[in-house]
Amino acid sequence: MQLLQTLAELNDWRREQVGRPLHFVPTMGSLHQGHQQLLQRACAAVPAGRPAVLLSVFVNPLQFGPAEDFDRYPRDLAADAALGEAAGAEALFAPSVQELFPGGEAQLTGVVPPAALRQSLCGPGRPGHFEGVATVVCRLLALVRPDRLLLGEKDWQQLMILRRVVADLALPLTVQGCATVREVDGLACSSRHRYLRASERDQAAALPAALGAAQALWREGIASAALLSASVRRDLEAAGLAVEYVQLVQPSTLSPVTTADGGLVLLAAAARCGSTRLIDHLFLMNRPPIVAIDGPAGAGKSTVTRAFARRLGLLYLDTGAMYRALTWWVLHQGVDPADAAAIAPLLVDLDLQLESDAGGEQRVQVNGHEVSEAIRGPEVTAAVSAVAAHACVRAALTGQQQAMGQRGGLVAEGRDIGTAVFPEAECKVFLTATVAERARRRAADLAQRGFAVPPLAELEAQIAERDRLDSTRAEAPLRQAADAVELVTDGLGIDAVIQRLVDLFRERVPEDAWPGPGAP
Repeated sequence: MQLLQTLAELNDWRREQVGRPLHFVPTMGSLHQGHQQLLQRACAAVPAGRPAVLLSVFVNPLQFGPAEDFDRYPRDLAADAALGEAAGAEALFAPSVQELFPGGEAQLTGVVPPAALRQSLCGPGRPGHFEGVATVVCRLLALVRPDRLLLGEKDWQQLMILRRVVADLALPLTVQGCATVREVDGLACSSRHRYLRASERDQAAALPAALGAAQALWREGIASAALLSASVRRDLEAAGLAVEYVQLVQPSTLSPVTTADGGLVLLAAAARCGSTRLIDHLFLMNRPPIVAIDGPAGAGKSTVTRAFARRLGLLYLDTGAMYRALTWWVLHQGVDPADAAAIAPLLVDLDLQLESDAGGEQRVQVNGHEVSEAIRGPEVTAAVSAVAAHACVRAALTGQQQAMGQRGGLVAEGRDIGTAVFPEAECKVFLTATVAERARRRAADLAQRGFAVPPLAELEAQIAERDRLDSTRAEAPLRQAADAVELVTDGLGIDAVIQRLVDLFRERVPEDAWPGPGAP
């Protein structure tokens, strides 16, 4: 691993990495298992290839208050370099204050995050702290210019503030949060634990224990922020800790909430154990997350949604396959797809089954008929918009879908998932592509399935007409939900689209709340 201590050395190293994605883990040193996991995650390959991984160590004077521990903050660059190299970092950037702030701290342009994100949790007790964090991280990002910035979820408020700063300044990188790493006694890993005397370790462990006890109360039906906070405060004080705050907040805005019964919330606390300041949190989520992926026909939703759901350990609900299966049944019964009155009786006792086979592929049955391949044929494709437009059809299938989603833990894709079926979904994406791109993909799919392939111009006309029908129908028209993120997939491979979906999901559902499969 290369040690870089000057801006010139950093620039030379960066030039050697041209053509590789660059992942960056900024720290203040005194590295521990949490930093080790961040570096290991940073080393993971991405669709763009194997990344170059840069670790930085810089004890930032801007984020310490006058009475805080800047002078005694633990520093051991040799140990940090050994851990970083073992975890896979290719270079360590460890500049001096003079190197990073050549004009002096007083001459540095400061970055001030939104006040709303600094008014709760650690903000009031550490005036100027998050301004110092945001300023030095922006300085580092400008010098390093990474593709991906990896931060721990343990410092949740810091993560939310830096995400907001990156978004507001339109910095061209992805911010990735990684799950909190804990020691054997449950204490969240922190460099400041080195301050704890042996006699204070048991006291410090009371913090995660108190939060866990409050979580148990919440599971028993106690949702009041006042009662949950009082429980945590009481347990911390009983252990001899000096409580700074206990708060229940909305995770992304950090604004206080009064109850923990309206979706994902964050219960956070800070306390002092002797001279050591401790912070910790946990998430309260009343059901597993739901992801709604909408978009026009032929945008590739089914392919990426299936893989995305598998990666996150969520169930895959292909609502489009449900409409196609019903359309197949309508045609099979010789009913006119435009005749709602004739279709309505077919909805009575309709038996639709969606299952995954041993290879993870979805199998579809309707009233005992295996139709997985048949529903992708041109005849069904041509008729499905007409069938889906009927109010009786939308009501019947929406009811089935919502019943499937009552327990959460699923990814659903279709035309109106985020607007009509699951408007309360934690993550909403409008996945689309240009008409030309969708026509090209449709031609390739038809050829692969052994169907005749019309001219591209004809396919483009069909897709454009389908878009018009879907977006103008009276019942649940195709449109992007107000809180959905548009993802245009032209020029993106499947793996790149999946990674983008994962990143969007993690902006809304942290790993601490939903670890996903294979998590420790």
